[in-house]
Amino acid sequence: MASLLQYHDAIKGAKVLMVGAGGIGCELLKTLALSGFQDIHIIDMDTIEVSNLNRQFLFRQSHVGQSKAKVARDAVLRFRPHINITPYHANVKDSSFNVEFFKEYDVVLNGLDNLDARRHVNRLCLAAEVPLVESGTTGFLGQVTVHVKGKTECYECQPKPAPKTYPVCTITSTPSKFVHCIVWAKDLLFAKLFGDKNQENDLNVHANDSANASEQTQDVFERRKDEDIEQYGRRIYDHVFGYNIEVALSNEETWKNRNRPRPMYTRDILHDNSIEQNGNVVKGGPTDGLSVSAMTSLGLKNPQDVWSLVENSRIFLESLKLFFVKREKEIGSLTFDKDDQLAVEFVSAAANIRAASFGIPLHSLFEAKGIAGNIVHAVATTNAVIAGLIVIEAIKVLRKDAESYRMTYCLEHPSRKMLLMPVEPFEPNKSCCVCSDTPLTLEVNTQRSKLRDFVEKIVKAKLGMNSPIIMIGSVLLYEVGDDLDEGMIANYNANLEKMLCELPTPVTGGTMISVEDLRQEFTCNVYIKHREVFDEEKEPDGMVLFGWTQAPIEKNDNKANGNGETASNALSTELSEVQKDAEVEEISEDTEIIGKKRKLPEMPSSVKDSSNQKDVQKIDDDDEDDLVMFDHLDDANMVKKKRLQ
Repeated sequence: MASLLQYHDAIKGAKVLMVGAGGIGCELLKTLALSGFQDIHIIDMDTIEVSNLNRQFLFRQSHVGQSKAKVARDAVLRFRPHINITPYHANVKDSSFNVEFFKEYDVVLNGLDNLDARRHVNRLCLAAEVPLVESGTTGFLGQVTVHVKGKTECYECQPKPAPKTYPVCTITSTPSKFVHCIVWAKDLLFAKLFGDKNQENDLNVHANDSANASEQTQDVFERRKDEDIEQYGRRIYDHVFGYNIEVALSNEETWKNRNRPRPMYTRDILHDNSIEQNGNVVKGGPTDGLSVSAMTSLGLKNPQDVWSLVENSRIFLESLKLFFVKREKEIGSLTFDKDDQLAVEFVSAAANIRAASFGIPLHSLFEAKGIAGNIVHAVATTNAVIAGLIVIEAIKVLRKDAESYRMTYCLEHPSRKMLLMPVEPFEPNKSCCVCSDTPLTLEVNTQRSKLRDFVEKIVKAKLGMNSPIIMIGSVLLYEVGDDLDEGMIANYNANLEKMLCELPTPVTGGTMISVEDLRQEFTCNVYIKHREVFDEEKEPDGMVLFGWTQAPIEKNDNKANGNGETASNALSTELSEVQKDAEVEEISEDTEIIGKKRKLPEMPSSVKDSSNQKDVQKIDDDDEDDLVMFDHLDDANMVKKKRLQ
């Protein structure tokens, strides 16, 4: 690549926004500063944890608990004191970071760790017409993509991997893998004990020791007035690991071709002295909720040890007690967070006890945390490579050198002697509901589905809107905002509980619903098609959205999607797109490697041909593992190939 001196003016005068100061962010901030950028702004809501220190090199032990954005700024200013770095310890989805805020920047560089935030930034960049350089890493894999409104695809033009889902009956009744136990412990048990009590939950909640029928409807998870925390913890344990298993065993048909689980009761697993020891909370211990630890209380030190059933049982009871003793004010509003030590301990212990009951091998806290948090552990070198590629693309964007834009994929194994695979960006996808006006179609039973189902399962979960407004024509059905009066809030809440066909303006087959998020300046139209019946296994939401594309789900149940720090949810899908789209021409050993441009199809969707597909991920037998980077590709030699849908 030509000397950076050639681009001095573009770099020096640029105002850059970085979103994320974690694994990629630390490397990126360092590289920006050393490349001559003078005005850098950083947004990150996270604080530094001990687990960050092995790869986020701007942080030290003394920084634990402090803002990532602020500490990163201070660290870089030590070796580049004359540049301007402005940190924001905040959530990029806060209302203060609106379209007008984004318009102040020449380019936005993403180093985020979740799909929701990526989609939010993508939409703000589109609305503000600011170029976005997106990135992500997953272990040894990584990618950098460029998104410029009207010139390249937006971040949402291509499908993103969907989280693996499991049938409720498998999770609640017949788990066969450890991940099933994790999902049960995290999404059902933890949510039931510490989350929103009004949320629907598939756990069996009826007591088994009531004296009369009227008490049989009592929620067993409700703590009784005369019950101390020790009794409560043992009763919960006995119910979910003992009584519920016995109830499941009563259905003989279920276990004809399966191994029968073993009911677990505290009286059988723990001796009296173990239970008593479990009840001793360290006095004068840490008061910060996220630093409270059952492991510390019980003297267990190594998270990579596989605990015995007794140890898991003690951790379960201790962590439950610590939630009620140390964090009682949070109960009722908690959601699982992989960075919450006590939550991880509780979920790991509960999953292991359930695994022991069903004859599934136990896992360490370290392994369980990785599964529960969808963590693929980061590789510092990958982050460094990706950060360098981000800066290269940012410089191209600032120079408005659209012909040189590249989407670059970092591979784990050399393919045709390459570890970095450069690909020309797609043109905008005309069927994308975000950067085009293409309406979506929703198949739904309008007589059985509530407006709440539409909001939660479609508007928020699939369309990624945070502050939605839902309208039919000029009639407002639902709105979220800080300026609503009590009457409006009550009216919208009432609408949420109504069936779609019972709304003030009924939603029926043929209705067109307009959905908008003012903060993202994103609007899309959803055409409603009434459908009577859905397959509960294949279509668990009870509604199906068309025109919104989602990647196939990973078949490997134990493989995590993302690394919880810098992972891109788009990575595995986009790598497979490279593989399937034949974006690199077939070459011989002595042929120069040439990039291919990715384009939308110019043929009917019914025409499909896979005969020319090449696999860029195929491992070359050559032993040379050199890192290869390509600065300029010979456009004259490019072989144009169409992307087949």
